Amino acid sequence: MPPTRREAGRRLLTAAVVTLAPLITASRPHPAGPDAPVPGADAPFDETYLGRRIRGAPVALGSRAAPAVEWQVTVDGRPLHLMRRADGSWLSMVDHYGWYRTPLEATRAAVDELGPRGRLRDLAPGPLHGGHPHREAPHGVRA
Repeated sequence: MPPTRREAGRRLLTAAVVTLAPLITASRPHPAGPDAPVPGADAPFDETYLGRRIRGAPVALGSRAAPAVEWQVTVDGRPLHLMRRADGSWLSMVDHYGWYRTPLEATRAAVDELGPRGRLRDLAPGPLHGGHPHREAPHGVRA
């Protein structure tokens, strides 16, 4: 007895799925989780990006028992502060709402945010205006 139209349709659909599934799976990007290693994430960088000289290198902090890494990054010779988020991504003081997989990506995003004329400010070490920034101002107003 010949197969019914429904059975023929099921066989045709099954053959198409079996044939196309590996192709579709191979063509889709595999999203990397936050814990997945990012190629070149720990590599120092020194490049010109959009006409700006960006440099960055990891600096080891802490002890051997509890190692920590901080990045020293500059844009045109001025320091750019990067912070590591709990999920392993990075953010900068210029673009602190975005997150980036590597310090290089965060630095490039900061340059994008600064635009062609923007410059990083040199932050003087120590308290602002001779006092602690969170203490009472000379005119009695607390910030």
